[in-house]
Amino acid sequence: MCDFFALATLGVQGLKPYQPGKPLDELERDYGIKNAIKLASNENPLGPSPNVLAALQNACTPDGIARYPDGGGFRLKQALSQHLGVNSAQITLGNGSNDLLELIARAFVTPDLAIMFAQHAFAIYLLAAQAVGAQMQIAPAKNWGHDLHAMLALLNEKTRVIFIANPNNPTGTWLDSDSLKAFLAQVPDKVLVVLDEAYVEYVQEPDYPNSLPWLAQYPNLIITRTFSKAYGLAGLRVGYSLSHPDVADLLNRVRQPFNVNSLALLAAETALQDSAHLAQGVALNQAGMQQFINAFKQMGLNYLPSVGNFLCVDTEQSGVEVYESLLREGVIVRPVANYGLPSHLRISIGKEQENALCIEALKRVL
Repeated sequence: MCDFFALATLGVQGLKPYQPGKPLDELERDYGIKNAIKLASNENPLGPSPNVLAALQNACTPDGIARYPDGGGFRLKQALSQHLGVNSAQITLGNGSNDLLELIARAFVTPDLAIMFAQHAFAIYLLAAQAVGAQMQIAPAKNWGHDLHAMLALLNEKTRVIFIANPNNPTGTWLDSDSLKAFLAQVPDKVLVVLDEAYVEYVQEPDYPNSLPWLAQYPNLIITRTFSKAYGLAGLRVGYSLSHPDVADLLNRVRQPFNVNSLALLAAETALQDSAHLAQGVALNQAGMQQFINAFKQMGLNYLPSVGNFLCVDTEQSGVEVYESLLREGVIVRPVANYGLPSHLRISIGKEQENALCIEALKRVL
């Protein structure tokens, strides 16, 4: 029999598939547990806007499903352009923002070039780098987050793309406006800096950067965002990047023709118009965050301050073992040993009752 592994590129041979959070139905099958709760994947517990659900229901017609989507995503691009104050030529749509991260690597990085990211950074950065056979420059973390000085020290002629998550997943750490802008000013223009802002809508900090105006000043800046988190559309997979039009043109050359489906395009366009639902989700997240913080303090557990919709808590023992014990309690969270955090769990913020159940289960397990 042919050795198919040997036929694969070296980059693909080195890949380990991304491990998503355990689905609820899998837990119920494996453990026979009913009414389990999932706080593992940073999903919006409110779900999408009711307006989105109504629009999707109206769109589910034979003709609507049988036809290919608008490959250029004209209506969603126009809505984003108006909402964000950018030119539609700066927008590239993706099958979730992960799609954009992979497109950036494919478009600009070869095996003789390098992709830089930080310790404890989002796992997709490593996977995107490995898939194209790129060299990897991993900067050590500072206070569990990005050390921009360390990243500048690693810069060399090989560096082509720098991935920075702000806020970072899974640690929830974030970079302020002055620090990040000073960093951009020191990066050569041939190095693309990707600001992954998947959780931007949740951030309430006053000195968190508004990066959109920087696009005009730094043509090598790419901003990626998603509808999966605060807008509650994770199951539909739609994200976007904002960049110089020339960069967007190149990304659209490697983008699959219909990478965002018709229902996702409609849902995202509709979601942008419901600011009240977005605000409700942000308020719920803030209250849930405080609910967990109060509980961790009462339990004497250290946690990493977060501005996303999740918290990373130190169990002071094997995070994987605690995770497995919580599964038996009907609670799914996320162990993050693969991020270099062996005793931590990442817990997504849910509804008040879900948070309470998770806290009580964690008390029993610990």
